[in-house]
Amino acid sequence: MDAVSSCSPLRIVIVPWLAFGHMLPYLELSERLAARGHRVSYVSTPRNLARLPLPLRPAAAPRVDLVALPLPRVDDLADGAESTNDVPDDDRELHWKAFDGLAAPFAEFLAAACADETTRPHWIIADSFHHWAAAAALEHQVPCAMLLPTAALIATAPHLPPEHRGARDLPRYEQEVMDPAYNNYGISGMSIIRRFNLTKDRCTVAAMRSCIEWEPESFPLAAPLLGKPVVPLGLLPPSADGARRAAAKGAEHATVRWLDAQPPDSVVYVALGSEVPLRVEQVHELAFGLELAGTRFLWALRKPSGAAVLDDDGVDMLPPGFQERTRGQGLVTTGWVPQVNILGHTAVGGFLTHCGRNSLIEGLMFGHPLVMLPIFGDQGPNARQMEAKNVGLQVARNQDDGSFDRHGVATAVRAVMVDEEARRGFVAGAAKMQAVVADTELHDRYIDEFFEHLRSYYAASCAN
Repeated sequence: MDAVSSCSPLRIVIVPWLAFGHMLPYLELSERLAARGHRVSYVSTPRNLARLPLPLRPAAAPRVDLVALPLPRVDDLADGAESTNDVPDDDRELHWKAFDGLAAPFAEFLAAACADETTRPHWIIADSFHHWAAAAALEHQVPCAMLLPTAALIATAPHLPPEHRGARDLPRYEQEVMDPAYNNYGISGMSIIRRFNLTKDRCTVAAMRSCIEWEPESFPLAAPLLGKPVVPLGLLPPSADGARRAAAKGAEHATVRWLDAQPPDSVVYVALGSEVPLRVEQVHELAFGLELAGTRFLWALRKPSGAAVLDDDGVDMLPPGFQERTRGQGLVTTGWVPQVNILGHTAVGGFLTHCGRNSLIEGLMFGHPLVMLPIFGDQGPNARQMEAKNVGLQVARNQDDGSFDRHGVATAVRAVMVDEEARRGFVAGAAKMQAVVADTELHDRYIDEFFEHLRSYYAASCAN
């Protein structure tokens, strides 16, 4: 292995999970590294790469290679179903099977890169399910860092030993949603937690999209629970260049023009991400709740599980007469929306969110208090973390089955948007988190420190 001086650039391979909630922030990471002079190979599938927000910023583009690995064909998985938001719930196991089939093409890519000392990677940074990327790294003696989204999820994981487990505090419905990740081997032949543990065991360090300023109560727990050093990446908020690209793309969007006509801080923006599988009856309760709350709303509505083919207004999904009754109060859109433009608009005063990591960071970048409706994965821990910081309020749920109703939605929306005393507290809590998200020097320093850690480790391994 070639020695790495204190000033020479690194060659890094980044392999994100096949979900845009992972691909986008780790593309941001790739750009930040490349802008610092490092060479980055960003690996995904062809259709996913084609849907990234390109072009890259000029300071980074010459040093980022987009590496396309074809997703293997799996019977009954639709052609082009390369990201998780292309895949219906019933086909998730087929997608996992295709994902595991990327092992061979990735091994070929890495073997070719390692055959020449001028292209041999110094590090591989792989998402937490990529056991085959970590195995290939081990075979070629390339150190591997495991990407993780949040310490809050690690601290509540059900597979941890009882003495370390925060899962006892999880509502029953959340534990039941997570159980298949630990127990279901399905047609892919491997559970999610098995993939996670194989990746962890083959990696040298964990790289976490977090920092002590964001989650001081959870971050110190991550390293002892994982049994690995944990190095923070910071939050990877959208860079100024990335935000400008998004703003330029969405400036004339119909939703932005609608917001232009609304009073300041009067609109709650409703968006549950592109992959949250609400059922039609849940969409109806959410709709009735917004109607009952009486506040202005802008709703980016996705097709729910079990819905008919929808028209441009989402009429097939919404309660009968909802559009007519709320005309003048709200706007429902079912297509792409410029979320950063919307969240940055002066008319928006709150954010009803599923608490996915990207949405949390984007919402708090603008200091919006939150109405929280987490569904799966790290969303529940994220929501509890934000509620403890008085950033907003969760919608009331049945602790056994996770159901919610219109009254719970209306109560939470009114508390965040209408009740003056409660809103002042939530706005103050959101402002404290905004100060963390918007601290560009802090997040730049975390990137610099992370790669100094990688450089030092690599140099030490060469010396040995």
